[in-house]
Amino acid sequence: MTDATARAAALLAEHRASIDRLDAIIVYTLAERFKHTQSVGRLKAEHDLPPSDPAREREQIARLESLAHQADLDPAFARKFLNFVISEVIRHHEQFQK
Repeated sequence: MTDATARAAALLAEHRASIDRLDAIIVYTLAERFKHTQSVGRLKAEHDLPPSDPAREREQIARLESLAHQADLDPAFARKFLNFVISEVIRHHEQFQK
């Protein structure tokens, strides 16, 4: 193995270790987020509120797109990600309504 190849392998390992740590942060952050949205779902069910709030969803999507721009992340990706999360939250809220 050449010095350049060894250095590349070391850099690759460093990047992968950072990616692994960030993936763990994402998973734990999503878990915390869903704990709160489940509490919201129970509250909505107890008070006969609709499982979805389109105005809130639009506000959150716009907010996340703005954050994505600031973070130099593709806003379309951020929008798709939040739409996926919102659909899961609504599904959970609908289950509480039953």
